[in-house]
Amino acid sequence: MRRSTPPVPLILLGAGVFLLVLAPMLTWYVEPHAKRTTVNVNATTVFTGKGRYYDAEATAVRNDQVITITRRVLGDVAASDRSGRAVWDVSTTIDTPRTLKLKDPRKSFQWSTERWVTDRRTNAPVHCCGESPSPFQGDAYLKFPFDLQKRDYRWWDNTLGATVPLRFAGVQRVRGYQGYRFTGTVQPTRTGSRQVPGAVVGQPRRSQVQAEEWYANDGIDLVVDRRTGRVLNASLSPHVTLRAPGGRRDAVTLLEGEDVAFTPRTQREQVDIAERENRKLRLIGETAPLASAIVGAFATAGGMLLLVRRATRVD
Repeated sequence: MRRSTPPVPLILLGAGVFLLVLAPMLTWYVEPHAKRTTVNVNATTVFTGKGRYYDAEATAVRNDQVITITRRVLGDVAASDRSGRAVWDVSTTIDTPRTLKLKDPRKSFQWSTERWVTDRRTNAPVHCCGESPSPFQGDAYLKFPFDLQKRDYRWWDNTLGATVPLRFAGVQRVRGYQGYRFTGTVQPTRTGSRQVPGAVVGQPRRSQVQAEEWYANDGIDLVVDRRTGRVLNASLSPHVTLRAPGGRRDAVTLLEGEDVAFTPRTQREQVDIAERENRKLRLIGETAPLASAIVGAFATAGGMLLLVRRATRVD
């Protein structure tokens, strides 16, 4: 009578082979697909720091004031493509102590809105879906690409309306969490014009002039999580001034901030999110594949050993 093969060796062998196949799939297929920019995002980051600004009502510069920059990001899930592109609507307000109390972006010291469209895998701009401004450029914005390298990146500066080269400046910890540091500056650049009383820019005989608006940033300092590209801390030193038409010198400072950086709460939130995202990617790309390979190897070897022993006994 022919004896049937018991199920245990076959189950072990089948499970082992499955786990051995699963291990490289997790590393080479599942993890890369997990590295995608979030589509359904609803986040707020807040910067604060000391500075000064021009009070138009008092026609005077207010010194030693708290400057607050609030950036709100809302993902447009309907316009996004879950496999290809991410569409984010971004609102940025700059507030003084007076305007901050109003809690209305329309009454803030400065308010801008943008619509960023990026490739979910590479973080590169995608020119579609009503992007604003157009063309939107760079490879680093509110986040950097996944798997950062120790090299320069092009960071989008919404006040400048262009990219700024950021250079790798070493490793730095934020609340005990290690990230890559990138720094850069913006030299004084004309960014537009606005109509103001001539007296504001040193031309009292003219009732109104089309003054030139200039922007500089003495220090852009970002600390970024290497694996996810999430910004853990950011510090900016913006300087916005007005010049008389054709003038070579600043006539009045509209806004100047020194080391306007993430608040402790924003830092903590960014670090917490980075840690969660890192745990997920490590589980998919490292822990699970290793465990799958080890268990699969033992299960395969055990199943084959049991089959060989049974075959020997039968013979």
